[in-house]
Amino acid sequence: MLKRKKKKKLRGNFSQKKKKNLFLISNLKHPFHLYKLLHYPLPKSKTLISPPPFSAVPNPFTMTSMMQPQIILLKEGTDTSQGKPQLVSNINACMAVADVVRTTLGPRGMDKLIHDDKGNTTISNDGATIMKLLDIVHPAAKLLVDIAKSQDSEVGDGTTTVVLLAGEFLREAKPFIEDGVHPQNLIRSYRAASNMAIEKVKELAVSIEGKSLDEKRSLLAKCAATTLSSKLIGGEKDFFAKMVVDAVIAIGNDDRLNMIGIKKVPGGTMRDSFLVNGVAFKKTFSYAGFEQQPKKFHNPKILLLNIELELKSEKENAEIRLSDPLQYQSIVDAEWNIIYDKLDKCVKSGAKIVLSRLAIGDLATQYFADRDIFCAGRVAEDDLHRVAAATGGTVQTSVNNVIDEVLGTCDVFEEKQVGNERFNIFSGCPSGQTATIVLRGGADQFIEEAERSLHDAIMIVRRAMKNSTVVAGGGAIDMEISRYLWQHARNIAGKSQLFINAFAKALEVIPRQLCDNAGFDATDVLNKLRQKHALPSGEGSLYGVDINTGGICDSFANFVWEPALVKINAINAATEAACLVLSVDETVKNPKSESAQGDAAGMGRGRGGGMRGRGMRRR
Repeated sequence: MLKRKKKKKLRGNFSQKKKKNLFLISNLKHPFHLYKLLHYPLPKSKTLISPPPFSAVPNPFTMTSMMQPQIILLKEGTDTSQGKPQLVSNINACMAVADVVRTTLGPRGMDKLIHDDKGNTTISNDGATIMKLLDIVHPAAKLLVDIAKSQDSEVGDGTTTVVLLAGEFLREAKPFIEDGVHPQNLIRSYRAASNMAIEKVKELAVSIEGKSLDEKRSLLAKCAATTLSSKLIGGEKDFFAKMVVDAVIAIGNDDRLNMIGIKKVPGGTMRDSFLVNGVAFKKTFSYAGFEQQPKKFHNPKILLLNIELELKSEKENAEIRLSDPLQYQSIVDAEWNIIYDKLDKCVKSGAKIVLSRLAIGDLATQYFADRDIFCAGRVAEDDLHRVAAATGGTVQTSVNNVIDEVLGTCDVFEEKQVGNERFNIFSGCPSGQTATIVLRGGADQFIEEAERSLHDAIMIVRRAMKNSTVVAGGGAIDMEISRYLWQHARNIAGKSQLFINAFAKALEVIPRQLCDNAGFDATDVLNKLRQKHALPSGEGSLYGVDINTGGICDSFANFVWEPALVKINAINAATEAACLVLSVDETVKNPKSESAQGDAAGMGRGRGGGMRGRGMRRR
């Protein structure tokens, strides 16, 4: 025990009691002494109790550092969310988006009616179309919109499948996240399972290479019919599948999708639709004199232009000063001579059909009619390029030196009535690199959905022709991959076995949802499929859901096919999207900029807000 030093006499009028308990402040040589004075008052005895060990006493310098001002990194109003609750919230948002398109899967899938703020109504069961029209604001859920768009642009079909798989992968991962499993462990196992699944798809794929043209046409028609079976025009899938295959074969190996045109004409029935092995487009606006032009030619020469054939009066930005009034007539005659010179060169080229992307005026229309020449101005740019590709012509920007090599030709040109529209049709084109499908139907929404359905079928047939491999549909390939992953996971030690099993279980969502949408007992059908796919001989690997009977069947033998690329791309995109969501542990939402808020507030002001008001003095 330390003895208290004898206190010195203090100046001032202090009572003896106060002097007795007063610590000699003048002897304080360190802040720690003041700390002891505040937290450890002296006892009444003459001795001073030793302070507690240093480890039990807070460091005064640490307290000083804690009192430093807080460092602000983000702008005021920034919303940050992190940790496990944020990850679970992102998973729930993606699952909600997947549930929106869940009922649209398969031949018995339902349609969605979407009414936007502009009053437009869309009826569709196409996953990409629904994703585009949904005004999704959640940042994580937008990932599913992006993969649906990617699937649509890459292969054309399987958009609902890719969204459904991504949502199911996250649904199976959610319990592990809630139990404290690190997301990177799930991501690692998911990617490994995805690679094994893709390799299994390639192993099960059947090649259509080396087939004759008729056999290949039949195989491609079955792929197109499988795609169309889930669409609004599924009742006429065989009719449209043949049309789609003929259109794709007509353009050959051309990668340009716009070489296949789809023209919509309201009225009639779906069976009234037809395919033109060439180009067809709606009659353009025409001036007086068009009625006298011929409407049908055999083996005509076709001149394609990108110039105006119209009399222009130079009224704007033109100034002419004449010293002699008699010269005025020569100026007027010069304008007429320019247009007549252009028209004369068109006639001398030998062309019987003149098309231009720009206007062909009334003077030129009458001029060509007097010489038995057909003309059409303001032709859409894509239609003009398709005519050039089909007829072998070249679009000219001048009528000077027009030679036969730049002129196109076709077997038959005619203008015919289709419904309430008149169409210009070029058939029997020598290049044969284009085709046009004229689509008929009732309501506008029905025709638009039919157009989207044909687009998916065209993309599927093109991919099947390029990759030349197909797999069994109806959930058969999904069940076989699931069985393969379940079997492989038995040989893996540790938690990865559980994660791969979760991936395998998620793949079963495709056949399960096909059954649910068709009104079948999904549990019973999936048990039959598991039993069939578990056969050691492997003969049940092609069995899938039979939509017609509510049981199971050999999907490949029943011509339920789809290109292998569709399934490969869907599994890959869905896995990457799920892993991307799992890798996010914090969401930072920046506040709206002050300028944007100021503009929004300024829009609410009255006329002249921010401007010089009526009656204010001009500066």
